[in-house]
This record gives sequence, structure tokens and C-alpha cells, in this order.
Amino acid sequence: MAKQDYYELLGVEKGISEEDLKKAYRKKAVQYHPDKNPGNKEAEEMFKKVSQAYEVLKDPEKRAAYDRFGPAAFEGGGAGGGGGPRGPGGAGGGFHDPFDIFREVFGGRGGGGGGGGVFDEMFGGGGQRDAGRDGADLRYDLEITLEEAAQGVEKEITFRKNMVCERCDGDGAEPGSKRTTCPTCRGSGQIRRSGGIITFTQTCPTCAGAGTKVDKPCSQCRGEGRLPRNAKINVRIPAGVDTGSRLRSVGNGEAGVAGGEAGDLYIVLTVRDHELFERQGDDLFCEIPIKFTLATLGGTIEVPTLFGRASLKLPAGTQSGTTFRLRGKGMPSLRNRGDQGDQLVRVHVEVPQSLTAEQRRILEQFAQVSGDAENPTSKSWFEKAKKFF
Repeated sequence: MAKQDYYELLGVEKGISEEDLKKAYRKKAVQYHPDKNPGNKEAEEMFKKVSQAYEVLKDPEKRAAYDRFGPAAFEGGGAGGGGGPRGPGGAGGGFHDPFDIFREVFGGRGGGGGGGGVFDEMFGGGGQRDAGRDGADLRYDLEITLEEAAQGVEKEITFRKNMVCERCDGDGAEPGSKRTTCPTCRGSGQIRRSGGIITFTQTCPTCAGAGTKVDKPCSQCRGEGRLPRNAKINVRIPAGVDTGSRLRSVGNGEAGVAGGEAGDLYIVLTVRDHELFERQGDDLFCEIPIKFTLATLGGTIEVPTLFGRASLKLPAGTQSGTTFRLRGKGMPSLRNRGDQGDQLVRVHVEVPQSLTAEQRRILEQFAQVSGDAENPTSKSWFEKAKKFF
């Protein structure tokens, strides 16, 4: 039986962002989770399937392999085998425990002695938990020029974020003071309340879910373990980016709380409109006005590109609106390294609006010699239109 498409399982389209993919998985995982569907084997099977689909699609390399080869990309090579593609979960085509993926997406602490996070709040996990809380991801909007997008550039950006408090080194406790287990939740970070046959779990109000408390909070950060500061980093922007491109700077988001991991910084790019060029995918488009004498007689002109000047040869009799292609003078491709788009040049023939007496005399002479004075329109057009005269 053919395997169901991973995108179809999660109800998403190809090209979906990492964040939207995670949201889609959350929705499906909650829908089919065994704790929500006790004894429902079909729901349990669907939970495993959507977890397997998410594990593949969340990884850029695995997703690329799946988009190209489908499920066959991860078949072959039994456990411990030496040949064939490896499965998305490790050697031999195996997959991780779907509950580990669920904890990862919902912010829980997988493995060992620690439940915690949204997973345990929803499905009743407990036990001693880590005091740390991961920092938030941040977004920085950056505008660059088309030239910078074409050639790549390094930018220094400054932004404000919560950074680790230097006085307490992020612990939240005044130097010399200690962290102790929260007496209310006894280190779990949660308390349980019973409402008849239903038991509710909520964040501990004493330690705010940390599981520990400090005897004396840090005098500088007041126990938060972090303070708002200006951060400055260098960002390398690759050639070929476009408006909407997003760069991820790992660990440059907000600092975690009480030893939690720092979030990531996402730089979202906007490429400024150019006065000469219009971008069409990896191709560039521009319009150039030329003299009617050049269009008639033909010749070579120099054309501006984002990488310097280029020569463009115009044949005699070039018509207004003709488009020429300069190969390899467009934008570098982000998807296919080494490939480069083209530059499309459309020429418009300019008609002089004022003439000197000498110029007019010569043009009138040309009109007489060429027959334009008696036949001012083209012969092919006149043949089509003569029935109207």
C-alpha cells in the first residue's frame, strides 16, 4: 500500500515555513494524541504517522530528500546495515519516539527525569523539572539595496534584547545566595488541583514554574537573571536573496532564564526598489531609450548591469520595444549555487521633437528618396487595412 504523503498528513503545502509547519504539527498532535483518545488504535496510529511526517519535514536536508524522492529516500538499510539511505531518525531508517517530538514542539523537557513544559501541563506529566526557561526568538527587519542582494554583503546590526545579567551570571540569585527547591510545588514547577473527577494542573504561583526559588534575588536584575541591553552582531547576507528572505542567527535571540538556552534571531530582508532595474525572479529587466538613427543603422551600445558595463549589439532596423537578453547578468540563484539569471533589455526608439533646418532638409530628402512621403505607413499594415479605405 502506498504511503500517505507527509504534507497531506499534516495538512500543509510544500514550501511551508518552519514556524507554520510546527503550528500545523501541534494541531494534529493534539487531535490524535493517545491521552486524548484512550483506547483508540486508529488515533494512535495517526499520531505516529504525523509525528514521523513532522520529523522529516522539519529538517531542511530530509525535507529536500523527501521532496525529490518521496518516502523511498528513507527506505533500505536495516538496523546497523552499511548501505542505502538512512532513515530520518538515525541509522537504519528508524524513527525517534513520537512522544519525544511532541515534547520538543510543545516546549517540554524530553528524557531523563524531567517532564515539564506544555506537554506535562496538558497530559499530566510531573516530577522534578529543570529551573531554566528558554529565551524568546527575535525578529529584525533589514533593508538592503539590489546591488547588495546581487553581490552579497556583511552588515552590522544593533538591536535591543534581554541579555544575561553579569552580576548573577543569569542565575537570578544575589552572589552568595543559593537556589532552593520551591516548597509549594516541591520542584515540579506545577501544582495539581482536583475538581471532582477531573484533576487540573497549573503553573506554581510561588516559583512561576521554575521549580526553585532564590533566598535573595539579584539586586541588579531583581531575580530575572537577565537585563535589556543593546546587542551588536555582524550578519553575512548571501548573494541572491530577495524580499522576504529570512536568515537565522542561532543563539542571538533573548537570553534564557535561570540557565535556559538563548533564543534565535531571525533577520527578515527587504530589497529596496532600484531606479533602473526591475527584478523578475533571478532575471533583471530594464528599459533603454535609443536614437532612431541607431535603430535604423544598427550599432553597439554599452549597457549598465549590477556587475559593471556590458556591450549590446543592435542589428540594423531594430524596432521599438525589441527585447534583448544578456545572459548571466542577472541575480545569482539561491536555490542552485553557481547559476545566474539574465538581464533583459528592452529598447525604445526616441523620435526627435525638434529639428534644425539642416536636419529637417536631410530628413525630407530621405523621405522622398525612400518613398515615405507617398507611403507613410508600412506596406504590410496597409494591405490589411486597405478595405477600410
